[in-house]
Amino acid sequence: MSALRSAGRRQLTASTITRRQATGSHLLRIEGYKQQVRDMTPNGKSITSSKFAVGGHDWQIELYPNGIKEKVKGSISLYLCHASLAQTGDATAKFEFSLLDQAGKPWRTRNVEQHRYLRYTVPSGWGWDDFVKLEELDEEKHLKDDCLNVLCDVTIDLGLKSEDYVEVAPAPVTAPPPFDVSGEEAGTIWNKHEADVTIEIGGETFAAHRWALERSPVFKELIASGTGGELRIDDMDADVCKALLKFMYTGSPPATEELEASRMAERLLVVTDRHNLEKLKQICEKELCKRIDMGSVGATLAFAERHRCPLLREACIQFLSVPGNLKALMETDGFEQFKTSSPSSLMDVMVKLMP
Repeated sequence: MSALRSAGRRQLTASTITRRQATGSHLLRIEGYKQQVRDMTPNGKSITSSKFAVGGHDWQIELYPNGIKEKVKGSISLYLCHASLAQTGDATAKFEFSLLDQAGKPWRTRNVEQHRYLRYTVPSGWGWDDFVKLEELDEEKHLKDDCLNVLCDVTIDLGLKSEDYVEVAPAPVTAPPPFDVSGEEAGTIWNKHEADVTIEIGGETFAAHRWALERSPVFKELIASGTGGELRIDDMDADVCKALLKFMYTGSPPATEELEASRMAERLLVVTDRHNLEKLKQICEKELCKRIDMGSVGATLAFAERHRCPLLREACIQFLSVPGNLKALMETDGFEQFKTSSPSSLMDVMVKLMP
């Protein structure tokens, strides 16, 4: 819906047609089944459960302990009856009967995928003349305390239903853009659609567009999580977020002087790694490669490995491979930390220094 609305539709209505169903279950417990009920109920005679309601209709389980007719005298006959057929009318049902063992688990199950119960139809029940043979009933396994448990699961088709939905576009976002859009290219991109997201970060509020934010899997997940048109971001600084968004909109990275100020390159690289923006990440890597010196190489190498920066890692290794640089690093306080945090890099340096 939001994708359709983004094309300029201020109000969008929709109708969804779905098939409705109602489901219910009923457990019939027959105590003294073998010694009393079966012996005292002749062939052709039935017992019935109490009525239970599913889908606006009343239902009953009808069970013939010795079969419904002479032909199936050695079986249990089992049916689902529409008990309110004359009052509530026709119904379409899907149902399943299960005989439960002593642990309450089905040991015999049979089902009907669909049956249409029609008014004035005789009989009003549907099922099986020979649901199970009497000889299959085991007193120890199936008749706990001489009790027969019959479970009936019923699903009633309630027909088609149309549900209406109205989506009204929220009021336009009035917060300012996160970057300068006075230029022709930036202005054209920004004004293509109305901003529909407000971002709150570091005490600042600015506007954005879903279509741009969803280029980042992190932002896309935030939007999909139900935060609507308001995103609160706590895991980056406002200036980093603005630089990130400018690149996502225009493809333009921060200027060199911006990357050099306030450790922007390091902070932006951390964010691009998390947001899977490889192109901007590589730009930050190249900027950091220019700053490698004896005082920073150990920490920079650990940083490169932590954030999966192959260009930066290789630049650090090349720096340490210069004769004398590794020895100089070994004399500093940071060498022990370097050995612990970057053992594989140390090995690569040693290999390069081998004659």
